[in-house]
Amino acid sequence: MTTPRSVALERLAYTLAAPVLAVAPNLYPDNPVNQVVQLAGAAGIGGWFLAAKSDEPGAGRKILRWSPLVLAAAVDVAAGHTTGFGPYWLDGLLAAGWAAAGYLVMPFSRHTRRRHRPAVAAPAPQLAPAEAPEPSPVVPDDGADLLTRDARLLWEQAGMPGRTHIVKATRHPGQQHDMTILLRASETGRPITGLTEAAVAAPFGVHSSDVVLAEVAIQPGRQGGPGWMEAHITPDANQRRRKAPTDQERWVDKVGSPKGGAPGSELVHKTRDDERGVTFYRAKMTDSTETPRIDLAKVCRGLKLPEDDSCVFVLIDGNEFLISAFDEPPLSQIFPATRELLTPDDKGMYVCGYTITGQPVKNMVFQHDKNAARHGLILGVSRSGKTQFFAIDMAAMSLAGQVVWLSTVRKDEKTTTLGRYIDRQGSNALWMARSLRAAKALCEIRAEMPWPHDGQPHDYKPGDPRCPYRQLNVFADEFMTAAQDGDFGEFIQKDGDDLTVTGLKYGIGLNPAGQSPFAHNGFSTEMKDNLRQNSRPTIFNMGSPGATRKAAEGTMENAYDVPTIPARYSRSEGSAIERAMRGEADPENGVSTGGVAVIVLDNGRAVLMRSLYADFDTDLSELFPDEVNRLTDHEISELEKRGLWFDWNEPVRPGEFWPEPDEDDEGEGRSRRRGGGGGKGGGRGSKGGGRRSEQVASPRQALEAIKSLTDA
Repeated sequence: MTTPRSVALERLAYTLAAPVLAVAPNLYPDNPVNQVVQLAGAAGIGGWFLAAKSDEPGAGRKILRWSPLVLAAAVDVAAGHTTGFGPYWLDGLLAAGWAAAGYLVMPFSRHTRRRHRPAVAAPAPQLAPAEAPEPSPVVPDDGADLLTRDARLLWEQAGMPGRTHIVKATRHPGQQHDMTILLRASETGRPITGLTEAAVAAPFGVHSSDVVLAEVAIQPGRQGGPGWMEAHITPDANQRRRKAPTDQERWVDKVGSPKGGAPGSELVHKTRDDERGVTFYRAKMTDSTETPRIDLAKVCRGLKLPEDDSCVFVLIDGNEFLISAFDEPPLSQIFPATRELLTPDDKGMYVCGYTITGQPVKNMVFQHDKNAARHGLILGVSRSGKTQFFAIDMAAMSLAGQVVWLSTVRKDEKTTTLGRYIDRQGSNALWMARSLRAAKALCEIRAEMPWPHDGQPHDYKPGDPRCPYRQLNVFADEFMTAAQDGDFGEFIQKDGDDLTVTGLKYGIGLNPAGQSPFAHNGFSTEMKDNLRQNSRPTIFNMGSPGATRKAAEGTMENAYDVPTIPARYSRSEGSAIERAMRGEADPENGVSTGGVAVIVLDNGRAVLMRSLYADFDTDLSELFPDEVNRLTDHEISELEKRGLWFDWNEPVRPGEFWPEPDEDDEGEGRSRRRGGGGGKGGGRGSKGGGRRSEQVASPRQALEAIKSLTDA
């Protein structure tokens, strides 16, 4: 390759000037040559100063151009101050070094050329012009960091997905691959459309599930809206989330997702109570206007909890709800009844049981806010705990100074035991009919009873010491069965209806119990509505969760979520599939749910509780007051005048419920049992279907029965 002429001349100048710099100061110290060299060095220093102060580009090139003059003056001064040529011929070495530096650097020839002019006149060979590619949109350099530049390179290689441009890429703290990229539309004023998670994931080599697109809020100093978008690329976090998710992440993925057990919800916090052995998950709906829709089985699977109704419960309050996961069935424990718990306060409230969270549940013995007595509705199948609830309810009423009557269809040990602590108790449909009839007559008697302070009758006022009578509570166990009795069912149902309507203002409450709250089983709509509005219905196990929910909803104004009462509380042990494969029997570890009930509170909310336990094998006198509360002498005398106060276990008196039988031509009696208040009892008239069934022992009696049905 030919050496440029300027380079050859400059190298020749360095070669010739080097001996002069070494010899002249030593042989001729006052020679004008030394002065010229030193003046040239001073000029070079002045050039350095001007180049350093100049704001124009190329200051480094100018300084390098003046450096040979400055260095030559330095060598000349150094040679003039040394003795001879200096130790080890130092002057010659400095001059040779100066020439070698200039020979290699060549500041004048190399740095004076502009625009890369060719050094020789010979034209350089030219390549054939290639077809120029279509220029890509030029993005001005905005000083982006290395991560953003790398992301932009990958984005451009992918063809600018969605016609967008990466404004900035931000690495997530502590992550190697996770980042967030800020995108904007390439054309100003155009919204971003057609951009998908897969289109963002492809340039970065991640799965589409690791990409989340989000809108960009308008912030000070930065635009937002449809023309901007954020893409969160999180392969590392998602891998960790799949292996070891946090409580919040598990809730979002498994519970609050559209296919989860509580869609649209978010976890507020998770707390653990080691003392009670329970974990609480408090959550709320992200949209405060929505109502929680909870599938408890799905929630359990999402949270990896055992799908066990006896240990996992849900409590809904507006748009919030609470999932309680217990280590052991919380309602399998026993809460003994005590006089302290059963003693009503000034508002007539006493503790009747405890919820799954250990909160006391209160029932009432009168309605303080309505200034009236209260009714009661107790439902449940046999052995569900109704009679146990009778005991604590009657004890609370007795401790409040109230009178209690109890009637059942059949005699049993527990009701007979309760009869020793209350005013009256009987065990057949006739006894129930007589008690309801007497209670109904008491409404008339109390309506005319003068109060001692002014001598005028008044409505019942609970807790008023001036009231001349005590509140009366009539309990009717197996009311459904008694209301269908062939002889006295019509009287029981009719008097029960009347008593629920008129009894409260006279201090008389009706407390029917049975296995169904519906009209076709003895509970008329009128009775059910009055019982529901003036009591706290208590529903024990109705035989199946569906029947329990149906019975509870039948006592509520609105269809709230009703807790489930299983047949037994049992913990899930092991895998049912593995036991089936091994041919093993399922474990028998069930615990009875007797005493567990759903109580409907005043606000219509159904709460699951375990009622207090009254042990009938012990002395119940600790729960009841020392003296039994009775009716007043005036009330008893008025009932005796009406022929309603006697031993109600006696057989039916002639004319008590229906007229005397008429003698036919052959002297055989036939009961007509039509209503109309026959006798002093003032019983209600019976309809055709209420006639007492007769024993047919001969063809003649059968003919008489047919005639009585057809009025022939």
